Amino acid sequence: MSGLRNVTMRQLQIYAAAAKHLSFSRASRELHLTQPAVSMQIRQLEGSAGVALFERVGKKLALTSAGEELLIYAQQALRALKDAEDAFAALRSVRGGKVTIAVVSTAKYFAPKLLALFLQRHPEVDLKLTVNNREAVIAQLAANEVDLAIMGTAPRSVDTVAAAFAPHPLVIIAAPEHPLAKHKRIPLRALENETFVVREQGSGTRSAMERYFADNGLEVKLGMEMSSNETIKQAVMAGMGIAFISQHTIGLELATGQLKMLRVQGLPVMRQWNVVHRREKRLSPAAEAFKSFVLEQGGGFLERWPQA
Repeated sequence: MSGLRNVTMRQLQIYAAAAKHLSFSRASRELHLTQPAVSMQIRQLEGSAGVALFERVGKKLALTSAGEELLIYAQQALRALKDAEDAFAALRSVRGGKVTIAVVSTAKYFAPKLLALFLQRHPEVDLKLTVNNREAVIAQLAANEVDLAIMGTAPRSVDTVAAAFAPHPLVIIAAPEHPLAKHKRIPLRALENETFVVREQGSGTRSAMERYFADNGLEVKLGMEMSSNETIKQAVMAGMGIAFISQHTIGLELATGQLKMLRVQGLPVMRQWNVVHRREKRLSPAAEAFKSFVLEQGGGFLERWPQA
């Protein structure tokens, strides 16, 4: 494999994208290249390696064992290059800095407004926002694809620094005509007779719900599983069940009477919103400025939400 000494970082970037998608065409779209250009670079990389990196399994593309091995080193090299870029960025000022921020899907209701307020103070900063469920955000942190993440509990699988900036209440909602909506003090045990519309596995809200019910020895019936808070709210409005959800996602529906927050004893479950980054991450001045802004302003902002 001595020929790998002549491999370029661009070839490794193209290879990592193709390996991630297992598709040359999707890699070409991600990197804004033509598909023939991607295919040519992969062929050159295979020529340098002296082995095939991809193989066809039926109609699908798959990595060979050599391809899986090379992917590990390619990702390490690309992460090292990203760290070098961040180190040079740290030598420059906030002006013109770039910050990539990942937020869990529950935070998408307030995160854009929070980013907009930051940009009012630092209009020269280039912010990029991605929204995913908890598992995907953790994967982005692990792969060093983002500078900062806004999420609930910090992941255990990645060595991170987490700083809490605001309380995060989790509540149970129902349609206005639901029988429990009229009660002022609902015992937790009363929920055992209800069907819950739930988020998908990997969601932070789903994990918090399961942990809370397990801690209280409560077994509930799980109904439909849905991948977004919006779909869950619509299902609850339609009378398909009740739901355990972040209070920060339901301000509009509560204000317009489309949903009711059930007054269950022991609720809301209080968690914390955190701004998180990898422990070894050298934050650029722009990223440091955004982190400081969230820690200073995030709590007051969410107290006023959704009126903020």
